[in-house]
Amino acid sequence: MSVATTVPKNVFYFEVLLYMSLILDSLSIAFQDRTPGADLSETTIAAANIVAACMLLLFVFLVNHAAHGRKSWPRWLLTASLVFSVLSLIQILGTYGLQFDSVIEIISCALTAAGLYCAFTGDAKDWFNA
Repeated sequence: MSVATTVPKNVFYFEVLLYMSLILDSLSIAFQDRTPGADLSETTIAAANIVAACMLLLFVFLVNHAAHGRKSWPRWLLTASLVFSVLSLIQILGTYGLQFDSVIEIISCALTAAGLYCAFTGDAKDWFNA
């Protein structure tokens, strides 16, 4: 029989905020334009969708493993992923300007940043093992 442990408040916020970000990302992917054209074939679009789905599943695994497995390394991978997402977003904003897709991405990055902040502060500090 195992003893149920109470998840600290900051870890709970971390998990909720990251899952909200992933839901927003999945909705963004679901509503992307998938019209094949001269520069995009159906195979390329299908491959991009499979990669996106695999990445989302990987991030769900990392959030769950950090929050419930009490592991610290998934937090760092999620932090590195956020850095790359922000760099990519800056490049997209510089090229195409502010569009509906980029606003959704900004909100997703903000949710992820807030969640990761919670994961590294307050009562979450002692929750994670090295």
